[in-house]
Amino acid sequence: MYTLALGILLVLLKYLEVGPVATWSWWWVLSPFAVTAAWWAWADATGYTKRRAIEKIDRRKRDRIDRNKEAMGVRPRRK
Repeated sequence: MYTLALGILLVLLKYLEVGPVATWSWWWVLSPFAVTAAWWAWADATGYTKRRAIEKIDRRKRDRIDRNKEAMGVRPRRK
């Protein structure tokens, strides 16, 4: 996501002709978008994105169970 923000910033600086970015080739300015696309392709192909989503769901589920146990007066399990 950082490379996407960097790419947007560089395109904006190049378009507005600000600083040294104005003299850079468009290839350099657009390269963060290629890096972002490569990252997303890798993350989807390896299952990284899905694994992170499942971890987030599991963490929320575990926290909810622990909150409910505390509300009932039962000691929550250790992490």
